[in-house]
Amino acid sequence: MSQQLKRINDVLYYIHKDISAALPAAKLAKVAAYSEQHFHRVFKEIAGETVHFYIRRVRLEYAANQLMFDRQASIQSVCINCGFSSLSSFSKAFKVAFGVSPGRWRSEQSPPVIKKTAPLDRCVHSDPTFSYELQELPARKVAYVRHRGYDQSIKLAWQKLIAWASAQGVDYSQQFGLHHSNPAFVPLQECRYVACIEITESLLARGPINVLQIPGGLHAVFRLNGSYGDLLLQLAQIWAKWLPASGLKMQPTPTYVHYHRNHFIARDQCYEIDLCLPISFY
Repeated sequence: MSQQLKRINDVLYYIHKDISAALPAAKLAKVAAYSEQHFHRVFKEIAGETVHFYIRRVRLEYAANQLMFDRQASIQSVCINCGFSSLSSFSKAFKVAFGVSPGRWRSEQSPPVIKKTAPLDRCVHSDPTFSYELQELPARKVAYVRHRGYDQSIKLAWQKLIAWASAQGVDYSQQFGLHHSNPAFVPLQECRYVACIEITESLLARGPINVLQIPGGLHAVFRLNGSYGDLLLQLAQIWAKWLPASGLKMQPTPTYVHYHRNHFIARDQCYEIDLCLPISFY
């Protein structure tokens, strides 16, 4: 089972590197080093859904985010950026997933456009709630454990990762969490999270613990603090209010947090983090 988990984790990393790319099962089976028939069976066993459904869900969740927060992008461009081959197939799949057309989703779900509160030519910005900096962040090699659900069960992923690091003599002080899902419209129990610790060397033995690279690039970095339950509210405020007003465009790589104090393992369940939102200028 550990070898199967390692191979499917490699496939998941490949999918999330660029969800707009062509991702045929035959190519993904080669990434996993399985025959295509065996790959389909193992992927569903590990991921809990077929590879086709997994890719479509991830693409549609990203599309829903883009439609909400990038009002300058046309529906056609969102369709292409999410890896759909035609607008008609995208619209049909979107309506099945969310119950409305992409256009109606945008008109009903998008937050109002708010005037910018700070010029973009400054390094440090602020609004009445949040302060942030625009930073070019490095790519980071991390060991990780995937988890489904945005709730206190994330603690289990961290316990597993830290137990492994302690047994291997790996420093686990640099901790990160990747947020693949927007809980504004994805049920909390279905949201995808990845617990990560930065490493300097490749792992010799892999299985439950695997390796990926958090992409570098331009990020809006917010210093946030609070206690368990506060973070999702802060994320919602940033996505719904700050992003539409910022004049910046969210990129498809995952939003992640750099923990200075990790509330999933802290006794008082308090956190101090840098929230790193991948962005670009229009």
